[in-house]
Amino acid sequence: MSQKVTVFGLHAVKAILKNHPDRLVELYVSKERQDESVKEIVNECYTAGIRPQWVPKQALEKRAEGGNHQGVVATVHSPPTLTEHDLAQLLDGSEAPAIFLVLDGVTDPHNLGACLRTADAAGVTGVIVPKDKSAQITPTVRKVASGAAEQVPLVVVTNLARTLRDLQEKGVWVYGTAGEATQSLYDIDYRGPVALVMGAEGKGMRRMTRETCDELVSIPLSGSVSSLNVSVASGVCLFEVVRQRSGA
Repeated sequence: MSQKVTVFGLHAVKAILKNHPDRLVELYVSKERQDESVKEIVNECYTAGIRPQWVPKQALEKRAEGGNHQGVVATVHSPPTLTEHDLAQLLDGSEAPAIFLVLDGVTDPHNLGACLRTADAAGVTGVIVPKDKSAQITPTVRKVASGAAEQVPLVVVTNLARTLRDLQEKGVWVYGTAGEATQSLYDIDYRGPVALVMGAEGKGMRRMTRETCDELVSIPLSGSVSSLNVSVASGVCLFEVVRQRSGA
């Protein structure tokens, strides 16, 4: 039986109703909100066969554990957790050459949520994170992801370096991002299956992860900052892949 989780925020709840209405268990709506955005969600909830419950704002804040719920909190059946054993199926099911975003030790849930949102926009095959020392899916991640957490396959692996080697054996080229790398992000051909590895906030990639990569690349920076936020860097890298594949 699947686990029940909390989803809050207008975009996150809308994504559930649009893409996975069968997973909705309960919807709680603030009595203090009667605007069109909330009414639209309520109507879709009735269409899904669920009767929403109107509750005081304080009750929603308790369910959302202080998060910015925007007047709606849902209880949903969580999707099954994907592991390294599911990567072959993701590869086989990808119509275009695969793109994996690999997050090595990203522990901030806001960064994970933002990376999932960026990954969804770029059409990634899946986001890969290690089981330990990494943020996992939480209500905050779902809120920040604005629905992308319901769309992008998140693969939680036991051993990241081993997983990268398995991908390499399947024809995926693994590129790690590192500020000190001499090769520019823009000098690489990404039109084949690729995995882009982003390091943890402040620390970068772990040694074993770095040594497993086929090549290291850097994002050229012109200003005074020495690095970018991991979700911003992910967007820069992913959309270079998208640009090349679109022929732009």
